[in-house]
Amino acid sequence: MAEFSKCSCPQPTKWLKGKVIGSGSFGSIHLAMNKATGGLFVVKSADSEAGLKCLENEVKILENLDSPHIVKFIGKDFFFEANGKRKLSLFIEYMTGGSLADVAEKFGGFLDEEVISLYTKGILKGLKYIHENGIVHCDLKCKNILLGTSGEIKLADFGCAKRIKDNKVNGSLKSLSKSIGGTPLWMAPEILRNEELDFAADIWSLGCTVIEMATGKPPWGGDICTNPLAAVLKIACSNDMPQFPAHFSDDGLDFLAKCLERDTKKRWRVAQLLDHPFVSKMSKVKNLEKIDASTPASVLDARFFSEMDFLDESSDEDDSMSGNPLSMRCDREFWISRRGGKNDLESSESWITVRN
Repeated sequence: MAEFSKCSCPQPTKWLKGKVIGSGSFGSIHLAMNKATGGLFVVKSADSEAGLKCLENEVKILENLDSPHIVKFIGKDFFFEANGKRKLSLFIEYMTGGSLADVAEKFGGFLDEEVISLYTKGILKGLKYIHENGIVHCDLKCKNILLGTSGEIKLADFGCAKRIKDNKVNGSLKSLSKSIGGTPLWMAPEILRNEELDFAADIWSLGCTVIEMATGKPPWGGDICTNPLAAVLKIACSNDMPQFPAHFSDDGLDFLAKCLERDTKKRWRVAQLLDHPFVSKMSKVKNLEKIDASTPASVLDARFFSEMDFLDESSDEDDSMSGNPLSMRCDREFWISRRGGKNDLESSESWITVRN
């Protein structure tokens, strides 16, 4: 097992808060500037108890990780407001390309298989690192995978992540229903059935993420999204699999079959998938040609920067909260959408408990 090594990045002591670049029911994400260096970074904040639990979990995970395939932890800021309310902020590196969901949206709604192969290899390298350190991400999807200017891929949003050893008490598996979160359409069947958490759960989610990159839509799309309870039951209890992209190569389809194997003992692990032709052949043929100008380098247009107003963080400005949550978070029970409609299963807003 790989050893943890803490990030040596100096924590900003004086910084300015920029505009919101992401927000949800659990908190907000701001661009920020280090006043000492002029460098940019990202601040994730939460002030609800549920949001704090997730952010505290993310801090606990990230502050002990150091890998070029994981978003870099820069620091944290915990304090109490005058009214006694707890506040926590997490500082992480700024990835200029945004998430893979942003990239797909900016480039026609979905990605080319050649690019998907490159990105998938980067995701696998990130999974290899955290799995070697006993961590399951638990919420792998395009929104939680970030892109750098040179095409580097990094795993992010560890609010739902779990260490395998932490999920057992005296050698017995703890109940998952209140401790495991994620986004249902990307979650492995065994997790929805409240069975044992294992690294294989991330591999199922990886298969769903590849489908998302190839189609620009959530896995299990179509009519299933209009009936969330039926969707969860279908994923958990049927023998069905999400529909594979019709335009995919034979290697791509076989890769998905290896990821989306319902029998966890037959589902391939990271090391096997890294040798699969879908990701390995591209490297050998093209020698991982550096992604050029035809590949997205940034999803932020010039208007974003021209309008950016930075606020000195010495103020106690309240973070604005949007109704568009980032994901179904950890330490929450599973939810089902009350309003129905396309893509409701993608987020945590308006879900009700289906398991106690």
